[in-house]
Amino acid sequence: MTVNDLILVSVDDHIVEPPTMYDQHLTVAQKAFAPKVLKDKNGADYWLFEGRRAGNIGLNAVVGRMREEYGCEPVSFDQMRKGAWDIHSRIDDMNANGLLASLNFPSVVTFDGSLFHKFDNMKNALTLLKAYNDWHIDEWCGSYPGRNIPNAIVPYWDIKATVEEIKRVVAKGCHAISFTDNPSLRGQPSLHDEHWEPLWKVCAENKVVINIHIGSGASAPHASMGSPIDAWIITMPISIVNSAADWLHLKALQRYPDLKISLSEGGIGWIPYFLERADFTHEHHKAWTYADFGNKRPSDVFREHFLTCFIDDRFGLKNLDEIGEDNVAYECDYPHSDTVWPESADRFFETVHHLPRSVVDKITHGNALRLFNFDAFGMMGGRDNCTAGALRAKAKDVDTRPVSYGGPAPLAEGEVRRRVTSGDIVKMFDAVAKEDGAVAAEA
Repeated sequence: MTVNDLILVSVDDHIVEPPTMYDQHLTVAQKAFAPKVLKDKNGADYWLFEGRRAGNIGLNAVVGRMREEYGCEPVSFDQMRKGAWDIHSRIDDMNANGLLASLNFPSVVTFDGSLFHKFDNMKNALTLLKAYNDWHIDEWCGSYPGRNIPNAIVPYWDIKATVEEIKRVVAKGCHAISFTDNPSLRGQPSLHDEHWEPLWKVCAENKVVINIHIGSGASAPHASMGSPIDAWIITMPISIVNSAADWLHLKALQRYPDLKISLSEGGIGWIPYFLERADFTHEHHKAWTYADFGNKRPSDVFREHFLTCFIDDRFGLKNLDEIGEDNVAYECDYPHSDTVWPESADRFFETVHHLPRSVVDKITHGNALRLFNFDAFGMMGGRDNCTAGALRAKAKDVDTRPVSYGGPAPLAEGEVRRRVTSGDIVKMFDAVAKEDGAVAAEA
């Protein structure tokens, strides 16, 4: 087996929503309240939803930049690689990376679509959420069959509307939704409340995977405002462990054997200890906590219901037998700063070439295509057209060289570069929030 034989499917990538997102999916009457892309006095592009600015448009879409220029930028479409927001350029970049298929999360409307939860007019919110799904499924995924796995957002402020929307997108071929890792932090009932029973039921019956992405409810904590930002970045993927423990105790997993949960952008190296700790806790404490896993160990339930993913995780792969070869998939994380694009195939091959071919096939694409009910081979005209080698052959003219957009701000006289801290990033977010407030006031 060579690197060109790999078939790579990523279960975690991201879209920067393009200015044309709503052009084809709203009626003339609905376009009266359609969001718009505007440019502020500083040259930043931004979406205006219901008179409010929706955050930084290109947050962390730094793929293809010089690494010295990484940060929580860019702020405009012309400061990012076009593949971040244009489907045709995205396919070029996927080919150059040797990547067959990708499951994408939103950016501006947030990973779980919670932007719409903040609307004053919830009828409009539902209309725009459904239009997002139509754009995502019909345009982003539909333009190149076999290349992007549909991933819908749902109006989980309304459980009845959520069930209806899931049934609607399933009819369009979508078997994945993005959901918050902790609904109680979105003003909704706890995961363990019977309120969510219709959600578990409709997902299990229609084989819809529930994706919970890091930061879709609980934020990764940081030690202090003075702590180096590196410390925060290190813990961001692992921060999903708290949600994983909560979801592992979901009683619906016992009622619905086909209910599947995907932990997005969380890595896998921590999972062996997590499962060991879960089993120990259950055995040691169940007499007084009354935890019940239906005569199974927590680790057994995890392996029956959860999918995990990784970008570059040698330790996790060395301990794959402790995680489960059916529970692991690959992620590219394009266009975020952790992505190793355009070297995904090469770097992945370095970490898995020692594994049996059957195992490599599972974690590169088999588990993902099976769980998300996505027949990429059929849509692409056969397996031979899906390999890294075949895809890269289509991308010989794609320029993957890093690009500079001007570098960091120049130093003042006598100033010395210092480590970037959590406080620096928080200040940047605060500045964006103030800008948002000013836009809302003008509206």
